[in-house]
Amino acid sequence: MGALMDIFYLCRVFFIAMNAIPKSKKLGELAATAICGNDITSSVLYVSALSIFWAGKYAFITLLIVAVVLYFFRKIYGEVVGALPLNGGAYNALLNTTSKRMASIAASLTLLSYMATAVISANTAIYYLFNMFGIHDRWMVLLATTALLAIFAILAILGIRESAKVAIGIFVFHLTTMAVLIIASVLYILRHGWDVFLQNWQTDPEGGILMAIFFGFAASMLGISGFESSANFVEEQKEGVFPKTLRNMWLAVSILNPTMAFLALSMLPISDIHSKYQETLLSAMGELAGGDLLARIIAIDAFLVLSGAVLTSYIGVSGLLERLTLDRIMPNFFLAKNRFGASYRIILLFFFLCVSILFITKGNVKTLAGVYTISFLSVMFLFAVGNILLKIKRKHLRRPEHAPWYGILIAMLAVIMAIIGNIIMPPKAAHALPNYQVFLIYFVPTLILISIMLNRIMLLRFLLNIIWNIFQPIRAFFFKLYNGIENLINEINKQEFVFFTKGKSFANINKAILYIRDNEHTRRVKIVKVLKEGEKPSPRLLQFIEILNEEYPEFEIEFIPVYGEFGPELIKKLSREWNIPINFMFIGSPDERFPYRLEELGGVRLII
Repeated sequence: MGALMDIFYLCRVFFIAMNAIPKSKKLGELAATAICGNDITSSVLYVSALSIFWAGKYAFITLLIVAVVLYFFRKIYGEVVGALPLNGGAYNALLNTTSKRMASIAASLTLLSYMATAVISANTAIYYLFNMFGIHDRWMVLLATTALLAIFAILAILGIRESAKVAIGIFVFHLTTMAVLIIASVLYILRHGWDVFLQNWQTDPEGGILMAIFFGFAASMLGISGFESSANFVEEQKEGVFPKTLRNMWLAVSILNPTMAFLALSMLPISDIHSKYQETLLSAMGELAGGDLLARIIAIDAFLVLSGAVLTSYIGVSGLLERLTLDRIMPNFFLAKNRFGASYRIILLFFFLCVSILFITKGNVKTLAGVYTISFLSVMFLFAVGNILLKIKRKHLRRPEHAPWYGILIAMLAVIMAIIGNIIMPPKAAHALPNYQVFLIYFVPTLILISIMLNRIMLLRFLLNIIWNIFQPIRAFFFKLYNGIENLINEINKQEFVFFTKGKSFANINKAILYIRDNEHTRRVKIVKVLKEGEKPSPRLLQFIEILNEEYPEFEIEFIPVYGEFGPELIKKLSREWNIPINFMFIGSPDERFPYRLEELGGVRLII
């Protein structure tokens, strides 16, 4: 109990310091790399043991293959986020290239990914901390992991936020600790020779070389988890920083993960890694190479960097669900904030989901890693799909770099293979559920909830029909209920949407109406044409608006000429005057002569 109080005090002091840093300035290369780098480089604490568990002596080879795959994803993320530099990751990419339904699938997978990474990080942090005190009881570890998740939930509810300066401190400390461990391990091997490595190399993996590399690669893909995190706060980064964060993250995992697996195979027998050091491999390496002091430093480093990943999960899921709620996918119930400005209902929901998945899997890192890897890889696959759609449907949109087609196809094929590997991967823990079953237990209900929200108008009308036909004998009682639901439908449909047209392509205006009809809950659309002073709208355009009103009688289509210059200021002004959020305003895909970057327009969406 005293140890948990010490942990709470350390976290409280740590995050009070984090919260004291101003957040108004854009992030530079080091700060942005540190925030996302803490997430992706923390994977070295568990992915080495995980890859050795499945690939055996070929673990470092599978991790090198993962580094090659990640190289292709650098270009994919660089092109997509360069063309659409807005927060939201895969959800934002698909929202601006496909429908809201497809984007919602990416959001569901991202939510599951946040759940798994929070539990894995908290559980592994406790394992490293307890290992210092010689505590190995599984139930104590589960209870302490629950306590750690609760502590960070409380801190998040109190309005705690990440700080660039503290993130840099953690990042530098983590990389320094890893560098010291690598140097100490190399010196240890030079003193004691290569006998352990040669002994391990004589060990034949179960199922043969190909199956070991296949399953090892599938499990090793967990080592790049967090690569997508930079795309989730790109708006807070200075111009040109985002591609540098991708490069820096790629370099870090390409060096750290294969090197650590190779050194582990040179210092410890594979059988010991399987049976004794699955959760605390790096501490064991540190104790061999540098004694008890280095082992404790590694444990402290692991606890800090993994705890930081837990907080990142809380912050990330709050932003994701807030965005989904603002886009009217999730119920408005989750928008409630406390006096600290935190979405406490989202945080509490996320905490209970994390605790449930912790006890369902009994804190088994291998099962959790498989669940996380399936969801994380699915998000990366959808990001690659978004890249293809961006090339086809938004080819005129400006972007700083272009991902080659062969690179996209290789990356997608590798991800598909890794997903298949994690689905068919047999559980080696006693009585453990297969990866795909635990994944489906959480993914399917999440997808059903979001599907219900997307189709709530249809479902509400279906409910009306049931009420009218079945309960007609007591219709007086249900008449008020019927009116209430009808008013709710009208309230939802009352939200107005805006489409800015150049007035040149009537087909594009019709496509915009069709997109709004198929993807948004509304019956009111404003067609806006920005004119210069003295200019009059085309008579043909006015005639076409009348035709649209006849073609779509369920819509109230209003044409509004606006005098001025189209740009961010005009968009903000109209948003204030009409009380219409900017993310409910649409434009067609601009060409290369368009004077503004997409992020300068404040969240206007592309639909053509």
